[in-house]
Amino acid sequence: MHYIIIGAGPAGIVAAETIRKNDSEADISLIGAESEPPYSRMALPYLLVGNIEESGSYLRRQQNHYYDLDISIIQDHVDSINPQSQMLTLQSGKALNYDRLLIATGSTPIRPPIPGIDSSCVHSCWTLQDARNIISLARPGSNVVLIGAGFIGCIILEALVKRGVNLNVVETGNRMVPRMLDERAGGLLKRWCENKGIKVNTSCLVNAINPAEKGVSVQLDNGNSLAADLVITATGVKSSLELVRGSGIITDQGILVDDYLQTSQPNIYAAGDVAQGLDFSTAEHTVQAIQPTATDHGRIAALNMCGKKTRHHGSVNMNVLDTLGLISCSFGSWMGVEGGDSAHLYNENDFLYINLQFSEDTLVGASTVGKTQHIGVLRGLIESRIKLGDWKDRLIKDPSCLMEAYMECTQEIGFS
Repeated sequence: MHYIIIGAGPAGIVAAETIRKNDSEADISLIGAESEPPYSRMALPYLLVGNIEESGSYLRRQQNHYYDLDISIIQDHVDSINPQSQMLTLQSGKALNYDRLLIATGSTPIRPPIPGIDSSCVHSCWTLQDARNIISLARPGSNVVLIGAGFIGCIILEALVKRGVNLNVVETGNRMVPRMLDERAGGLLKRWCENKGIKVNTSCLVNAINPAEKGVSVQLDNGNSLAADLVITATGVKSSLELVRGSGIITDQGILVDDYLQTSQPNIYAAGDVAQGLDFSTAEHTVQAIQPTATDHGRIAALNMCGKKTRHHGSVNMNVLDTLGLISCSFGSWMGVEGGDSAHLYNENDFLYINLQFSEDTLVGASTVGKTQHIGVLRGLIESRIKLGDWKDRLIKDPSCLMEAYMECTQEIGFS
């Protein structure tokens, strides 16, 4: 049995390790397009700050990890997939046959259609090479413009501040991290960053990036221009679907998979950012470009590839973000559901916000800013679908008593 995994990110690595645990005799090939050992993109900000060396970003630190598991690492691009012949062709010209195939090609940064975006001063922060480019330009005192204040942008933001740059942030939405925080929460985060000396421009577009005597000039739609030695784009990601075009594998926003992570083609599975899988909260099929979903997908897909039928019951969409010491998070249907109730606690002076969303007496979503304790309780209540009973009304009156609600409700049904 030959298992091939395309993609050396978290989904692919977890899948390869899970296959080896369940099939000690199989051939396992892990194909990564970059000429780097498998690494975590989430570690790149730590590299920018200097907290780790490049080796600290590797997904598995032991030097012989893949060799010891008899997992073959192939550094090459896959040019095409032929589901009928169960064959791949590589950019190097080599062809490989598979018995089971996992596509875990992840996602790629969205490059906004801005004139001048191809300037040598403009980079994303998605690969190790991107990080090297940023390190060479983001020197103390340099002018940096960060386009995008979403989840990825805010992770990069902290690293840039710690490098001592003069930072301007430009966000098209009316608040920071609009896909995980509502207007009040995003507003708190914006004020927190401004208090740290960061200039944050919301409800603002970049019209052009023009050459300047030194670096570039970033032209905004409000008429202002920002001098920059470095521009970083963090305007979202999209599933990497180029490989499957014309293969017969059905796609939408990502590769459509069933409850067992199998695609429309037999013996081909998909996992991670490229897979459009079941969302726990909505029961719809969506792309969740977050690492917990990727690792969950990788494990479940691998078990099914090994013949151990394992149903995927959906992943909870979740984000936890630390922005210069202010913790924010979102879980599940944090924007609420039709006919549902909500509870809010808002303390502007203390940078504290709690947003709870209910469907009948079940917590279905939540978001917080400035809350550092018992964040895991939110996920536990949402995933377990515990009936809160009278505790729902108590939480509406005082959203801060989450831990008490969790302890009492879980004890009543026999677990904690």
